[in-house]
Amino acid sequence: MAVTKAPEDAYTAEPFVPDRGGLTALRKAAADCRGCPLHRDATQTVFGAGATDARVMLVGEQPGDQEDRQGKPFVGPAGKLLDRALQEAGLDPADAYVTNAVKHFKFTRAEPRKRRIHKAPSLREMTACGPWLAAELAVVEPELIVVLGATAGKALLGSSFRVTQVRGTVLEEEIHGRPERLVPTVHPSAVLRADDREGAYQGLVADLKVAARALG
Repeated sequence: MAVTKAPEDAYTAEPFVPDRGGLTALRKAAADCRGCPLHRDATQTVFGAGATDARVMLVGEQPGDQEDRQGKPFVGPAGKLLDRALQEAGLDPADAYVTNAVKHFKFTRAEPRKRRIHKAPSLREMTACGPWLAAELAVVEPELIVVLGATAGKALLGSSFRVTQVRGTVLEEEIHGRPERLVPTVHPSAVLRADDREGAYQGLVADLKVAARALG
C-alpha cells in the first residue's frame, strides 16, 4: 500500500515538546523531534545553549555545518565573530542564551560527497519549529531578544519583517503570547560574506550596543 505523505503545512514540532522539565527536558526531547522533514538529512538536532536566567536571548536562523557536526549553536566562524562583537559591544557571551529559529541544518550539495551548502529554511519549516522557540522563551524569560538576520526576524515577527528597516532599534512586540523587547540586527554570517567586512562588522557592533543600552 502506498504511504500518503502529509501536507507540508501540517508539519509541527508541537507533539514533541514536553510541558515540564525546563531546558534539560526540552533539549532531550528535541533530539528526537520529527516535526518536519529537516531531521532526515541533518546529523542531529542543535538546540539552544546558555543559562536559564540569561538576560538576553540571541536568535539566529539555523545551525550551520559545524554546528550540525558538533551539536552546539554558533560554534563555527559566524559564532566566533558574534562572540567578538558581543564583547566589543559590552555584552558577555557567557551571559547570553543562544539558539536558532530552526533546530536542524538545511543544506544542499552540488555533487555527492561535496561540501554541504547552506539553504535557507522555508517559512513553513520555521513555523513547524516555532514551538521549540516558544518553549525556550517561556523557560528563559529573557529581558531582551537580539534578532540575528532576516530569517530569525520572520520566524518571530512574521513574513513582512525586513531587517534593513528596523535594525538597531528597540521593538516591543507580543511573541508567542508574551510581551517582548527585541533588537534586530544582521546575522554574523552576513558580515563574513560582505564586501566591506569591516564596515559590516562595525554595523553589527553598533546594533549590539543598542541592545546593551536597552539592558541597562
